[in-house]
Amino acid sequence: MTFSAINEVHLSDKTLFNVRRIYNVDCNNQKWNLILGVKMKLIILIALLVSGTFICTVQAGENLPLYNLSVSFDISKNLIKGVSTITLPENREMNISTGNLEITSVKLNGLPVSPEIKEGMFKVNNTGTLEIFFDGTFGEVNGSGNPGNAGVVSNDIISEEGISLTGTWYPRIEGRAYYRLKALLPKDFTAVSEADEITAADTPQGSEYSFNFPYPLTVINLAAGKYMVQKETFHGVDIYMYFFPGDVSRDIIGYLENVSRAKTYVEYTKKYIGMYEGLIGPYPYRRFSVVEDVLPTGYSMPTFTLLGSDVIRLPFIANTSLGHEILHQWFGNYVYDDFEKGNWIEGLTTYQSDQFFEKQKGEGGKYRKKLLIDYQSYVKPDKETELADFFGRTDFASEAIGYGKGTMLFNMLNNEIGDDAFYRGLRGLIKEKASREATWDDVRMAFENASGRNLEWFFNQWLYRKGEISIDIEDQRVTVLNGVPTVSFRIIQEGEPYQFNLSLKINTDKGGFIKILNVKKENESFDVPLNGTPPELVFDGDYDLMRNLSENEYPPVIARLLGDENGLIVIPEKDKKKYEGLIDIFKAEGFIPKEEKELRDENITASSLLVLGYDSPVLKRLFGGWKKPDAGFSLAIAENPLNTSNVVAVADGDSKEEIDLASGKIFHYGQYSFIRFEKGKNVENRTDETEQGIRVSLNEPVLGIQPQRTIKLDDIIRNISNKKIIYIGETHTNYEEHKVQLAVIMNLSGQGNKFAIGMEMFQKPFQKAVDDYISGNITEKEFLKKTQYFKRWGYDYNLYREIIEFAKAKKIPIVALNQRSEIIENVSKGGLDALTDDEKKQLPADMDMSDEDYKRSLKQVFDQHADQGFGNFNYFYQSQIIWDETMAHSIDEFLKQKPDYNIVVLAGSGHIMYGSGIPKRAYRLNAKDYATLVQNPESIDGDVGDFVLFPKPVSPLPVLQLGIFPTEVNGSVKISSVENESVAEKAGLQNNDTLLSIDDWKIEAIDDVKIAMFDKKKGDTIKVRISRKGLAGEKELEFATTL
Repeated sequence: MTFSAINEVHLSDKTLFNVRRIYNVDCNNQKWNLILGVKMKLIILIALLVSGTFICTVQAGENLPLYNLSVSFDISKNLIKGVSTITLPENREMNISTGNLEITSVKLNGLPVSPEIKEGMFKVNNTGTLEIFFDGTFGEVNGSGNPGNAGVVSNDIISEEGISLTGTWYPRIEGRAYYRLKALLPKDFTAVSEADEITAADTPQGSEYSFNFPYPLTVINLAAGKYMVQKETFHGVDIYMYFFPGDVSRDIIGYLENVSRAKTYVEYTKKYIGMYEGLIGPYPYRRFSVVEDVLPTGYSMPTFTLLGSDVIRLPFIANTSLGHEILHQWFGNYVYDDFEKGNWIEGLTTYQSDQFFEKQKGEGGKYRKKLLIDYQSYVKPDKETELADFFGRTDFASEAIGYGKGTMLFNMLNNEIGDDAFYRGLRGLIKEKASREATWDDVRMAFENASGRNLEWFFNQWLYRKGEISIDIEDQRVTVLNGVPTVSFRIIQEGEPYQFNLSLKINTDKGGFIKILNVKKENESFDVPLNGTPPELVFDGDYDLMRNLSENEYPPVIARLLGDENGLIVIPEKDKKKYEGLIDIFKAEGFIPKEEKELRDENITASSLLVLGYDSPVLKRLFGGWKKPDAGFSLAIAENPLNTSNVVAVADGDSKEEIDLASGKIFHYGQYSFIRFEKGKNVENRTDETEQGIRVSLNEPVLGIQPQRTIKLDDIIRNISNKKIIYIGETHTNYEEHKVQLAVIMNLSGQGNKFAIGMEMFQKPFQKAVDDYISGNITEKEFLKKTQYFKRWGYDYNLYREIIEFAKAKKIPIVALNQRSEIIENVSKGGLDALTDDEKKQLPADMDMSDEDYKRSLKQVFDQHADQGFGNFNYFYQSQIIWDETMAHSIDEFLKQKPDYNIVVLAGSGHIMYGSGIPKRAYRLNAKDYATLVQNPESIDGDVGDFVLFPKPVSPLPVLQLGIFPTEVNGSVKISSVENESVAEKAGLQNNDTLLSIDDWKIEAIDDVKIAMFDKKKGDTIKVRISRKGLAGEKELEFATTL
């Protein structure tokens, strides 16, 4: 006899998962090989058959052990005592795991032995009968686990509340064996284990349960409790419900609810068994039980499912998850998986249960989209594996691969070969592999036999490649050839091409149809005849393919937060203690805490954020603030404005208690964009709407106007004169548009309205200079110099001069709206992080960067000017937001200071069209009613503005110039060159002259030249004073010239 210790646990992760969810079942036409000699084998086999303990034979040559297990319990001490009697096969080394059990003695063939047990394991390499006497204590269970693998509980428990033994509660052996279990329990306990028949006998010590299961298993499990039991028989199957009744004397309503719940589970069990028998064949066992567990489990074993009390009470379990567990009786507990070669069970079971149920409700596409969202959220490059390498769920990523991608494989297979062949394949697989292991190759061959097709190409591309389909649609157009409209397009696959069938849905004014495209190449062109002109094409609108979602299909959901490997927790300066539990949970998931005052834009761009508290300054910085949520605890998800591949999550709770009650449940709600709990109960959830399918626009509607119904400007002004804010857009160089602005201002002034003029052209630090000019304290030239107009704005001042002069004459305030150009420029080059602390203090306290439509329009502008070296688009976008937000805040500040005033805002049309630039931002701040006037837009649609104006072109007065190229050198302005036949040349000015003054205006900078010349007219005579260096040194000269 030989016993030896082994240094490590040899049960692989694959085997451990097998223990939890997948069991070996059935043994039709098998013969026992008990390694006791031919004569003894025959005697035992006859005895077993006669006694009725087993009703099948063992397959010849299987060499499986026989495991007799007898246990008893001392509930008050959480104690189990037992004896394992194992008939050891010949020529087989066996590892025996003892876990935390106390092994009191061991015998081999009746003789005492002392195996060396190391790290809960010993090894035996003998034949005969091994007896192990053991006891174990299983008390309080630590319910905390890995949130990423929620629902898997590995603990065992023995208590007055119930017994749940699914781990190493007896000395466990590797591989399959035939088990005979007897359990002695208190008389008020009822027990369940894998069995086609359960008998109970009263003894002086209690009730002795015997479990008859004539099929091999990898493990055996036991659950017991003070159950109320309901039984019905359906199609020859005994259906049992083992539910805790509750305290009838104290809670009669709760008891009646449990009785009603049990009846509901019975009805759903009958429904699922009947449904699956119709699809894939007879139920494989004589009984099925739903057993309530004292632990929060969700397991499927042969002949029963074990569901925790909290799980079993969820209203949706009976009509969803129960069907999944029942289908496992066929796949996993009847035809079982060869886990050394990959797990196909979960993909098939999920497809034919969870997905199938949603499909029956008409929501199959919605369910499959959720699977794709999960895959895209959780499966990062370092966690991606081939589907063939999935053995069991260990985290969200592995679940998205094994359950999600596996489901999509069977969905695509079903669509490829059709329903009839698909179900023939399932029935053939069950018939061929009943009570035996099946591999992916066996699955493939079953469907090949059913369909009569070679499917190796299909399984190879989905089992042995990482990733998913990624396609773009390009060059889409409709042409009319020979009188028949035809839509043409190209499908581009990213990376190595897949072969797949792509559905194309086309709706026209004459009806719709679906076209199936067989795609095989990396770059493929298609032409589809039409019966009309469709507005758009919709590809894979029902989510039948395992593919990458486009940006417009991918909603911001909790899964995207949980799947980010670089996630940050933004720690608030206040209320930190309230969120301690939530912080600890996310830290355990790899999130890194960061104080909100230390958060830089590069952090926000690189990571998804969990922001704690709706009033966080970070939210004001990104979204312009956040609405206070309703009572309880809430978690809301939005796309990260600085990087839309990431998300920002906002967690907020009324109290530490509310937060702690809900925090651990977040991981079960990955599909939602918003969840809210009250006292730990989910009371609200929703997912943001996104596009369904890849939608490609073909024809933008042609818009027109009716000239007979045009409105005169005066009528427009009457319509909008009572608005708190009137926005008038402009193209900066179009004089006629400034004349319209002036006309509106003059009309409003004539009505006696009290209003100010907000101007993009002036920057906030120069408000005093603006005020001084309007009040008459400085001259016009001083105004231009002190506002640094030509340096900071630069456009011909005469375009705006009439407006400003009218405001000065009528004492209408002008508000400098814009941000300092240095700040805009620094951000456009290096983002917000490029600003100094002093510069950041000049930014608005809250800014909304989440307007994706505006972002897309700015991206078009950015791309059109790519040759101008704008650099990083995100930095450009941030600079434009600062520009808009500063103007919106300037408007809001003025109206708060002077609530009896209205304001007319003059700004570039890009800041006004569609309300995206300034109007919606100002409305966010003050909710004041406004109107937008847009002039000469490139395109017209219903949202571009409240009114669209088309003024006739008007030429501005010409700007007279000297004809020099000035440069600033050491605090003076030199003439670097003089244009031929210019005013300067005729006056006698030369290269390298230093300009001292023009008329009475001193020249200290280039802008002074523009200031001196802006109001000159043709025919005016000017005096130019210069300094010229000659042989005798510097001398001052003055020249008079006529313009």
